[in-house]
Amino acid sequence: MVKKTSKGSSSAEPSAITPPSSFLDGPLPKIIVFDLDYTLWPFWVDTHVTPPLKASPAHDSAKDRFGESFSFYHEVPHILHSLRERGIKVGAASRTSAPDLGREMLRLLHISDGEGKKRKAIDYFDHMEIYPGSKITHFTKLQKSTGLKFEEMLFFDDESRNRNVETLGVCMYLVRDGVSKKEINNGINEWRKRHGHKAQTVQTD
Repeated sequence: MVKKTSKGSSSAEPSAITPPSSFLDGPLPKIIVFDLDYTLWPFWVDTHVTPPLKASPAHDSAKDRFGESFSFYHEVPHILHSLRERGIKVGAASRTSAPDLGREMLRLLHISDGEGKKRKAIDYFDHMEIYPGSKITHFTKLQKSTGLKFEEMLFFDDESRNRNVETLGVCMYLVRDGVSKKEINNGINEWRKRHGHKAQTVQTD
């Protein structure tokens, strides 16, 4: 069964968007890479979704041939927006057997930018590796296309088998129920710990 998400998950006003706290208190990875299924959205795009897809009027969800509605986990749009605002590169590494459908979903789901305008979610990604196979291959290609060191990457995924990318030097953080600001903070803290970075003390009034 597909897990249901709250309605209107992508429709928050920019003024309501606050970044994960870890974005403000210390060193950050040069690129954060996400799996898609059960990481950015609560379904398997190659199993649960039957094309053709049709976006909702607000482009915060999409329905498939059978009228099933699909959208991001609630905080994902805010997170993607905040990553762009901070100048952190965003990547996708998915082993789905329906790469074209995954990309179409990212085109149909829109995210509000800092001026309140909607942009396609796919436009928030700088690098995409979406195809079946070992994620060792995905990250080897990401390294070549970005020129970044594996140690400068942080990867969020829901499957423990994909920890094999850590043999390359990538830090992977395992998410249990989708990406949220809390999970982003936990992942960044793990990345800092692994590479000897310390969070800074943030002064508040």
